[in-house]
Amino acid sequence: MGYAVKEMFLTLQGEGVNTGRRAVFVRFAGCNLWSGREQDRAHAVCRFCDTDFVGVDGEGGGRFEDAEALAAAASGFWGEGADDRFVVLTGGEPMLQVDDALVDALHAAGFTIAIETNGTIAAHPGIDWVCVSPKAGSTVVQRSGDELKLVWPQPGTDVAAIEDWAFTHFLVQPLDSATAEDNRVVAMEFAMARPKWRLTLQTHKYLGLR
Repeated sequence: MGYAVKEMFLTLQGEGVNTGRRAVFVRFAGCNLWSGREQDRAHAVCRFCDTDFVGVDGEGGGRFEDAEALAAAASGFWGEGADDRFVVLTGGEPMLQVDDALVDALHAAGFTIAIETNGTIAAHPGIDWVCVSPKAGSTVVQRSGDELKLVWPQPGTDVAAIEDWAFTHFLVQPLDSATAEDNRVVAMEFAMARPKWRLTLQTHKYLGLR
């Protein structure tokens, strides 16, 4: 099976429990909650996405013929050394493309595999770290994992129901929008009112990282 990747790059994880960890990001093209085109945003399930995942023209992106080729490219971005290799599969929605072959190839290359998913498709059981970011109006089937990251505010979100899901960490992240300052305040208030939750910020944006 081939893989369509928007971009691939080495960086530091900017949000969530693994903030600050060196990682190769593999951003897959395509999503099932928005086409990625601005003319479709108003009618999308997720209307606030701030990521370009359309096409395969980003740095390190392209169409990879097989899993071994993609894993080799990720290894090239990581560089020398096999210790603590960490790859983040993101998008778009990575579970539209992640399969047995890719999980096996990345593990064979020495990577611990993390995924950032909207949870509407069950995560591959071989993935080592599962982060689900639920979107209001979607049907989440992946209700367990390592971290749940709720972008806030999201009208229509059933927070009480989400708190019954089987995640180790519950994180709330301010929505980056025209009302970002207000969103930071309400996200802080959210975390203060709910001890189960922790605040996470998009530190890569503050630091000028990708």
